[in-house]
Amino acid sequence: MRSAAILSVLLMTATPAMAQSYPSKPVRLIAPFSPGGATDVLARLAAQKLGERWGQQVIVDNRVGAGGHIGAELASRAAPDGYTLLVAGTPHAIGMSLYKKLPYDLARDLVGANRIATYPSAIAVHPSLPAKNVKGLIALAKARPGQLNFGSAGVGSPNGLALELFKTMAKVKMTHIPYKGGSGQMVTELISGQVQLASIGLPPAMPHVKSGRLRVIAVTGMTRSALLPQTPTVNESGLPGFDVTSWYGIFGPAALPKDIVAKLNSDVAAILNAPDLKTRLDGLGAEPGSMTVDAFGRYVREEITKWAKVVKDSGATVD
Repeated sequence: MRSAAILSVLLMTATPAMAQSYPSKPVRLIAPFSPGGATDVLARLAAQKLGERWGQQVIVDNRVGAGGHIGAELASRAAPDGYTLLVAGTPHAIGMSLYKKLPYDLARDLVGANRIATYPSAIAVHPSLPAKNVKGLIALAKARPGQLNFGSAGVGSPNGLALELFKTMAKVKMTHIPYKGGSGQMVTELISGQVQLASIGLPPAMPHVKSGRLRVIAVTGMTRSALLPQTPTVNESGLPGFDVTSWYGIFGPAALPKDIVAKLNSDVAAILNAPDLKTRLDGLGAEPGSMTVDAFGRYVREEITKWAKVVKDSGATVD
């Protein structure tokens, strides 16, 4: 009995000491998508700044596959010591209902330490489409039910589901054209007029907007984007409450000690205040998105619930 009591005291005092010395060796940060994409870019920015703050190397490990869920499962099964972390976000919240069987649960098997950034997308149309704004698009879709085609990077992709949500809220019928080749092929065919509209990220849209090959009629977040300050949000353009803001954060295994989670939360918040990181995020059309641990946990659960309804209403499935 005495040995058990001593062990209990040792464990209670070890956790704060572990958090104070954390990290004492390199940290692996899993980026569950291909190099060069939004998740990878955010992961590398966070890894660089956290590495500088900690004086330890933070190694980005790209584990690609299954819509980001291979990397997420790997992180959920890692030792809960803080040396394997994950960048996860909107695709993982969507995946909780898009996939019928996943070997992990985002809210149960992982703990969110802090949100890194949020960023809206643009609803872009081919210049031949007569709609100049959201109200015009809704009127056109109602006049031509099912005749307007919108592209996406695939079934269940965040931007594809953004327009599924738009359809539901606006009570219109449009035809979804998912591309297996990803967003690059979709943007190419949007520019050529093969599809008439799409919700796409602001950075890839901007060169085509400036050249006149695409027209942006709205942004999908609740606030206007610094990249397109004159362009209204969908929310202020006739669909109150419409909010599709992509987000990514730092996660660890669910059993990660609370002191390490708190340190990660504090350190991520600190690096997001760095002017050079803010400048880099501005270039991505993103904004720092720091939250408390409890608030981030609630946010993740709310996102899972929100997208479950959109997935159900759209009939999207990948199984």
